[in-house]
Amino acid sequence: MSLSIDDVKRIAKLARIRVSEDEAAGYQTRLNGIFGLIESMQAVDTAGVEPMSHAQDLAQRLRPDAVTEPNRREAFQAIAPQVEDGLYLVPKVIE
Repeated sequence: MSLSIDDVKRIAKLARIRVSEDEAAGYQTRLNGIFGLIESMQAVDTAGVEPMSHAQDLAQRLRPDAVTEPNRREAFQAIAPQVEDGLYLVPKVIE
């Protein structure tokens, strides 16, 4: 796929970006280079290649899922403007 100058100008107009003739030519070259790279990547045979999330086989170190902070719910609700049945009451903002 190759973009023309008119394509670049149309994309710039859709993005509401003012582009001069010289800038459009530069963007055309850069965008066509990107599209060329994408085409060459799509040409690679990836059959049998397992998808991976990272180039290296790494494992995330996880900490135990344990509560480390004390329950201070009562203290926080004691200073809240309005509380009912353990819930914070807020003004209605959407009708």
